[in-house]
Amino acid sequence: MNIFYEKDANQQNISKKKVTIVGFGSQGHAHALNLHESGVNVVVGVRPGSSWRKAEAAGLKVMPTADAVKDADVVMILAPDESQAAIYEKDIAPNLKDGAYLAFGHGFNIHFGQIQPTEKTNVFMVAPKGPGHLVRSEYSNGSGVPCLLAVHQDPSGDTTKVGLAYASAIGGARAGVIQTNFREETETDLFGEQAVLCGGLTSLIQAGYETLVEAGYSPEMAYFECLHEVKLIVDLIYQGGIANMRYSISTTAKYGDVTRGPRVVTAETKKTMKRILSEIQSGRFAREWVLENQANRPVYNALLKKGEDHPIEEVGQKLRGMMPWLQKDKLVDQSKN
Repeated sequence: MNIFYEKDANQQNISKKKVTIVGFGSQGHAHALNLHESGVNVVVGVRPGSSWRKAEAAGLKVMPTADAVKDADVVMILAPDESQAAIYEKDIAPNLKDGAYLAFGHGFNIHFGQIQPTEKTNVFMVAPKGPGHLVRSEYSNGSGVPCLLAVHQDPSGDTTKVGLAYASAIGGARAGVIQTNFREETETDLFGEQAVLCGGLTSLIQAGYETLVEAGYSPEMAYFECLHEVKLIVDLIYQGGIANMRYSISTTAKYGDVTRGPRVVTAETKKTMKRILSEIQSGRFAREWVLENQANRPVYNALLKKGEDHPIEEVGQKLRGMMPWLQKDKLVDQSKN
């Protein structure tokens, strides 16, 4: 596996090009601002609305997407996965010049064939391994978030160099840029989100909370033990791995960890994880998500609403009000990014 750093990247391979960022959400605002501050000629392509105003307020040049794509050398699509194919067909494909570089922050639409660029188009991916708000804050602090780099099409013969320069300009090469491919990034990313980072974690938190409350313990105690303290444990793992976390906790906690944890996440759980992975690899999940969007997201909206109405949300809002320090130095400020 190749890992590149700043010494391996020549930012002139991106600074001499006109770069259009399509979308100004979590990743879009971070890429655009980081590139701009690295001296890159950046234009943001969005529809009129709140994102347009946010991009302008940040001091960036903003245009309708179709106009922003015209004459662009590099077009990075950072709109939501489910919107990218329609944006590509309507605004990007008719205006993308031959030999341009089409870039992505996630491989979903290329890997599952929702977007099929012409053979004359260079296609690469730069995927930061962190949310856009972290990409922005780390860059502003003089550091960076590791990135993945992949090349799908390379008619110009220099797409890797351009992609590496792009990754460097958003701060990724300060931490390290790992070479991969679209299939590996897409399938592992979806699996991690579904089985561990989002789906697995939130379901585990809610199930633990419900178990304590149903056994007669107070909702407040259940919240602290099953949600609030997750950050304390995850930070220790994030900083030094699982062994580092176990070094820091009590021997009683360690014993409970190694003897009871496997009783929660069992061999049957792993079988379910394997089924989830096979659904991703076969394209079943991608087809399901595309159809869900075509039907105006009935299941998605219903399940989100069910989650928002879970008692843990009401209890959490009350308890977080007792901890004003949680509001300081927030990564996400919805009024700005």
